[in-house]
Amino acid sequence: MIILASASPRRKELLSTLVNEFSVMPADIDETPYGLEKPEEYVVRMAREKAEAIANRSDLSHRDIIIASDTSVVLGDEILGKPENFEHAQQMLRALSGQKHQVMTSLCVCNGGLNRVATCNVVSEVLFREISNLEIEQYWRTGEPADKAGAYAIQGLGGMFVKHISGSFSAVVGLPVFEVTQLLSEFGISPLKEKVRE
Repeated sequence: MIILASASPRRKELLSTLVNEFSVMPADIDETPYGLEKPEEYVVRMAREKAEAIANRSDLSHRDIIIASDTSVVLGDEILGKPENFEHAQQMLRALSGQKHQVMTSLCVCNGGLNRVATCNVVSEVLFREISNLEIEQYWRTGEPADKAGAYAIQGLGGMFVKHISGSFSAVVGLPVFEVTQLLSEFGISPLKEKVRE
């Protein structure tokens, strides 16, 4: 059994392009960054802790494969989480306006019991065009930024602010398809075989 340790509809949609059947088991962990923790250390720790929270369940076997991921929008050394309100989202989008930032998406694939654990961190660079205050207000009113890291969704209306991306589009959305495929192959799972029509 393959388990996605996330309630994200975006990750669910991306994983469904690779495997036919999987269960969704969101991991409930404390996502507070440690003091002086670097963004790349934070995202890898988050993915690993999400995977471990599910892998340690007593009803799983070593044959079960858990996939966990974490995405952070990083400007300089600052992690931009999900906005708490309009003012917070406005602050983030003003900071991102006309600037280049990084999107770090970590991945952890392991089996039940944690006999095998594989992790990676995919870093993409995103350049925003200048965004006006009116656009920020109108974008907030669409409802899209409210639950998104960095207050935008590249796969939605937020994509209109993206002037250039260098890296993995699927990783920015929330699940790096190339790296998922590579790590699943280490666990004996081939998406192409999974998707062959009988």
